[in-house]
Amino acid sequence: MNSNEINSNLRESKPQWLIADLRSDHAGETGAIWIYQGILLTASEDAVKEFAKNHLTTELSHLEKIESFLDKKDRSVLIPLWKILGFLTGALPSIFGSRAVFATISAVESFVVRHYQLQIHRLQNENIHPVICSALQTCCNDEAKHESEATSLLLSQPGNLLCMWCRLVSAGSKIAVKLARVI
Repeated sequence: MNSNEINSNLRESKPQWLIADLRSDHAGETGAIWIYQGILLTASEDAVKEFAKNHLTTELSHLEKIESFLDKKDRSVLIPLWKILGFLTGALPSIFGSRAVFATISAVESFVVRHYQLQIHRLQNENIHPVICSALQTCCNDEAKHESEATSLLLSQPGNLLCMWCRLVSAGSKIAVKLARVI
């Protein structure tokens, strides 16, 4: 089988729950790209810009992987909203400096790792779609590295205001996943 046949087969035989999960992954990776674009547009520190450039490259590859498993008709119709919210999630903390950026990325990536792990476990438990499972595991591993890097660059625990922002970002991520799974 060539890669086109494999992708065609994967698209035809996925259960509805997996299509919904992949739709949320597609929306999330789109949002992540725009988080880093927001950071790049507003950051003043070179180290933050370099961090964002490196992570943007990874997120672009994740989006490409997810798109290979998901028909265009199955993607979220709210993609413009995910782009705007992603941009704001990157740009707003960037205005306040590197600590805010790294705390935000740590919060986002911590959520994303748990999100991917749930999907991976379900695919493994149902013993289906090993190619998708492997791709999601690669994405999850990359996101865990992003979270670890952001946390290490943060150097100390965020203060109360930054903690509230991070809780808002995590709650927003949960809501975005629920919406993207159905819309």
